[in-house]
Amino acid sequence: MNSVVVKSKEVTLLEILDRVLDKGVIISGDVVISVADVDLIYLGLKVLLSSVETMEKLRGSPFISPMQEAK
Repeated sequence: MNSVVVKSKEVTLLEILDRVLDKGVIISGDVVISVADVDLIYLGLKVLLSSVETMEKLRGSPFISPMQEAK
């Protein structure tokens, strides 16, 4: 008989933040406020959340941290 073992792991907010900053996240959304099918306000939102080091890696330019700069 095959038994399946399910392991649950608690993830802290710090671990989630570390992963988000390491990989980067893009959030986008639209909000439209209208009255009687007439659009009054349109709000477009695009947010990029990432660490500077991750963005430098994606751009292809080297990241020099303050610790490396002091040497």
